Amino acid sequence: MDSGAKEGENDNTQDIAGMRDIMGNRLRSNIMAADKGVDIIGDVHACHEEFLEILTLLGYVCGADGLYRHPEGRLLLSLGDITSRGPQSIKMLDFFLRHIAAGLAEMVDSNHGWKIARWLDGRKVTLAHGDEKVEEEFRRYEAEVGRKEAHELREKCREMLFASPSHMLLKLEGRTEAVAVHAGIRDEYIGKESPAIRNFCRYGDVAGIGADGRPIRKDWTEERKRSHPLIVWGHDPRPEPERKNGAINIDQGCVFGGCLTAYRFPEDKLVSVPARKNYAGQEA
Repeated sequence: MDSGAKEGENDNTQDIAGMRDIMGNRLRSNIMAADKGVDIIGDVHACHEEFLEILTLLGYVCGADGLYRHPEGRLLLSLGDITSRGPQSIKMLDFFLRHIAAGLAEMVDSNHGWKIARWLDGRKVTLAHGDEKVEEEFRRYEAEVGRKEAHELREKCREMLFASPSHMLLKLEGRTEAVAVHAGIRDEYIGKESPAIRNFCRYGDVAGIGADGRPIRKDWTEERKRSHPLIVWGHDPRPEPERKNGAINIDQGCVFGGCLTAYRFPEDKLVSVPARKNYAGQEA
């Protein structure tokens, strides 16, 4: 994928492509050229049918090779959490494996993506809050295709998820005009990578853990003093897309029976499709 400006032609950002995180994983580029347009997709959570439906609404066409392309050369960008809670995590993982490899899409790091990556890496993690459904899918997949093919897919998915940048810089004519991130970002973190920054981008501003084991989330947008660049984020479901202090939340809880939302940049347009059901069986 042509990542546009390197070393921040007109700002202080730096392309992290090829850099390694604290665990030694090589990262993909954190820069995306947006001159032909980028469609940013909110939290899919394995709602594969709704995902394909929104691609059609956005004008993407599936070719003979099974890849979705936009006739105007637009790119897809996921805010992460493509797996877990919903019914078709493997199909979502396979989609981004193929489309990232073809230079047609990208994805940022996320809390569920990070958990699944560590599980695929053989680390001791507790699969809960819908992550256990991914394990069930892989178990069924291995029974269908065999251990060797299942292992190859697991390894590819592990590498893809670990390599995802904490946030993506969307550039127009070399300038950073928007930032896509899963759970949030402080302005002083933009264009940088560190363990602390990656955690903030995955989880947002967390005040603690509630009695139900879920994080108590603070509204990081309340403290933002700038309105540029635009920050597009998800993670914390809202009934409708929410704009505040130069940030827009596009997680409308599709897996909980809400909607799947896409934000079209730089047009500043929103497109959404309703969920076919509440796959998670609980409220957002």
